[in-house]
Amino acid sequence: MELQSTPLNYLPIIIQMLVALGFVVTTMFVTHKIGPKRKTKDKLTPFESGIEVVGNARTPISIKYFLVAILFVLFDVEVIFMYPWAVNFKEMGAKGMVEMFIFMATLLLGFIYVIKKKALDWD
Repeated sequence: MELQSTPLNYLPIIIQMLVALGFVVTTMFVTHKIGPKRKTKDKLTPFESGIEVVGNARTPISIKYFLVAILFVLFDVEVIFMYPWAVNFKEMGAKGMVEMFIFMATLLLGFIYVIKKKALDWD
């Protein structure tokens, strides 16, 4: 017996999305209308963690910062793939163990490549 999806099956999802969107729009509209409207010089000045802003915000930042952040996210997401493997370790047997070693070797090769390229050095 083959299951067929019809547009009617997606109706609950569409309704939920419309309700969520309606809630967001309504909340933004109501808070804009009933919120305080006093604009003072202090409220309009930029504020960053309690520190007065000095200089231009458009100064160039080293690409190393972004590279380290992207590498962190990349390796962090790859490590997340190890959790389902750990949960189902006994059911996978030796084949699952070999596949995980291949996955970890690929991760290790990527990490070695990053180290060799000195992507994590700040100098």
